[in-house]
Amino acid sequence: MPGSVGIPCLLMRGGTSKGAFFLASDLPADPGERDDLLLRIMGTPDPRQVDGLGGAHPLTSKVAVISPSAEAAADVDYLFLQVGVDTAFVTDRQNCGNILAAVGPFAVERGLVGASETQTDVRIRMVNTGSLATARFATPGGVVDYDGGPEAGGAVAIDGVPGRAAPIRLNFEGTAGSSTGALFPSGQVCDRVDGVDITCVDNGMPTVLMRAADLGTTGYEDPADLEADEGLAARLAGLRLAAAELMGMGDVSGATVPKLVLLAPPRAGGSIATRSFLPVRVHTSIGVLGALTVAAGIMAEGSVGHDLATLPPPGEAFRVEHPTGHFDVEVAMHPTAEGYTVTRSTALRTARKIFDGRVFPRPRR
Repeated sequence: MPGSVGIPCLLMRGGTSKGAFFLASDLPADPGERDDLLLRIMGTPDPRQVDGLGGAHPLTSKVAVISPSAEAAADVDYLFLQVGVDTAFVTDRQNCGNILAAVGPFAVERGLVGASETQTDVRIRMVNTGSLATARFATPGGVVDYDGGPEAGGAVAIDGVPGRAAPIRLNFEGTAGSSTGALFPSGQVCDRVDGVDITCVDNGMPTVLMRAADLGTTGYEDPADLEADEGLAARLAGLRLAAAELMGMGDVSGATVPKLVLLAPPRAGGSIATRSFLPVRVHTSIGVLGALTVAAGIMAEGSVGHDLATLPPPGEAFRVEHPTGHFDVEVAMHPTAEGYTVTRSTALRTARKIFDGRVFPRPRR
């Protein structure tokens, strides 16, 4: 029984998130049994997740399930699962680009991909959307370098994470993926819902962009202050449900997508200032796919935020400001007869191996 012998697990930080990583072969094949097990592993439902691995926040209550890929274009398959904190749910309706940053190193750690003597590319199929990404990271002597030695080009810092670590470059094939099937799933770059202009966009993460000023905020507030505003929360909840209908997502009252992003003019030399809702808790930074989606949405003329942004010259990074600093991404897109096409999406992240061992789930109640 898993409760008596434990389950192999690698606890990893990926970008500004943290999660439990498993080989698919170490978990039940039946999704219902798997999800029940993961709830018990993470300590959900409980706002502290005191009886499991979860960190009492959506950013630290995440799971990655990895397996060899049957696709010729990929080395491994990566299924992302968001696990609730105080509510018992497990959902696969979104990807996670921060956790994605640790998938390549995990694949090497578990022997799914052989490492080169200098740097290694791992081709990853994101099962949630079917999209592809390549993670490139240093592997001197065939071992993952998490710290950032000379072979990695030195250590880098990412805002929202203490210290410095080895860089991991995530390259997506054109778009970073779309679970809704379109970059602008409503068919327009700007819609109006309940008196508020919105842009529905999905370059890897279904997202609703709104001007912070239209919701009575500055867009520079501390996340805790935004979370404490009950009137804002109620307004955003209604806008999210209406926007999801426009995006063809149906009833999302029990889902974690679409995300909501409030926009304001940049004030720290970036391209745009953001506050991201997950969709209730406020991100202390911004997700990888969220940043790539914000950049793509704002670059389209006529979209919400286009007039607020300081757009970079072609070929330069789009700097997304967030509560703990900024996140630079690269997105190239071109207008077409049907709208816009994303031709490149790239992000730089770091990851760290925290603990490798066996996890013991709490017993069934």
